[in-house]
Amino acid sequence: MPEKSEHHIIDIAKRGNERVVAQTLRSSAAATIAYAVATWLTPVAAPLLAPLTALLVVQVTLYATLTTGIRRVNAVVVGVLVATGFSSLVGLSWWSLGLLILVALTVGHLAKVSEFVPEVAISAMLVLGVAGHTATALDRVEETVIGAVVGLLFNLVIIPPIWVRSAGEDIEQQARRMRELLMRLSEEADQGRTPVATVAENVEEARRLDQAIAHVDESLIQAEESLRLNPRVKEPLLTRIVLRTGLDTLEVCAVILRTISRTLTDLAARRTDEPLFPADVAPALRELLSNLAGAVDSFAVLITSQVSTDADEAERFLEVELDAARLSREHVAQLLLARVKEHPRQWQLHGSLLADVDRLLDELDTEKRSMHLAEELDRASQETRARHPRLRRLAARFRRRFPRLRRLVTKIQS
Repeated sequence: MPEKSEHHIIDIAKRGNERVVAQTLRSSAAATIAYAVATWLTPVAAPLLAPLTALLVVQVTLYATLTTGIRRVNAVVVGVLVATGFSSLVGLSWWSLGLLILVALTVGHLAKVSEFVPEVAISAMLVLGVAGHTATALDRVEETVIGAVVGLLFNLVIIPPIWVRSAGEDIEQQARRMRELLMRLSEEADQGRTPVATVAENVEEARRLDQAIAHVDESLIQAEESLRLNPRVKEPLLTRIVLRTGLDTLEVCAVILRTISRTLTDLAARRTDEPLFPADVAPALRELLSNLAGAVDSFAVLITSQVSTDADEAERFLEVELDAARLSREHVAQLLLARVKEHPRQWQLHGSLLADVDRLLDELDTEKRSMHLAEELDRASQETRARHPRLRRLAARFRRRFPRLRRLVTKIQS
């Protein structure tokens, strides 16, 4: 099992490496173009600030470029201005360098460039180091502007890739590991006497599932950013919310699986000389856990389906698996209840097992998922309206001024 966990993390790391390779190629191309443009437009012999700025501005997603890129440009410009003042007064020495860094970091905090304060000092040091090769402060600022414009245009013309597919693959792989754990639990429940050490391995695997969620979350954050402000995406908000709520559900399910594994381990520790479950209960429990495994797999396919027909088919499969799991749950509950009346030992563990199964079914329920999606969409819409009150007032004024057009649009939409 540790080998499968390592393979899972390695696969996610490979997809992360793909993003690193793409970002490396994009940054190199943008920096090269910025240097060529600056060489053509400025009289500076070595306009290094232009590729530096382009390198800092170009991000792995368009949203990051347009948001953090502006703060990066401000940081570089502030650093250039600070270094310009120093280069006109003092040369480069150990004390002037220390004073420059102190002033640059202080001004960076005052300029509110957020996490890019160190880049103010970095830009200032670079400018001070090449001060002899740069004619005037205006030339340095011009280089910075050229690099910033080239970096922004580069991401606007060559739009960064969308990382939704890789995030969906990570989510599906996480669900497959959860499915495999459930299938293994179902087999152990029906194989008679099971060693405690064998059952305890499932607890460790469930813990590794929790750890793997963090890696999947990083991949999903990257995918969410790639959706924002990207013209190639038709429904970015819906796609982002579907993936995010789906991963949240799988995270809860991973916690429930760890609890189920712990319950079965405790049960095995108390039944070292007898089967984990009686002969009439074991097959029913195996069927229940198998149905839950299929439901988890179908849920992952549902949230990662990009085509509506595939999503509808995945939802039908999920409902079938959930209905079968509910029937199996009732059957297992009746069998366990009859056994508890005859042999009341470990009835707490039986009740805990059924309660965990109920929580798992509740998390995967299609109606609950639909309600959760609707709530998240409403909340996102309210946040958007709150961030843009002027746009909301303008839309309301437009609707009052053109009621006929509003009715026509409503009629077309219906």
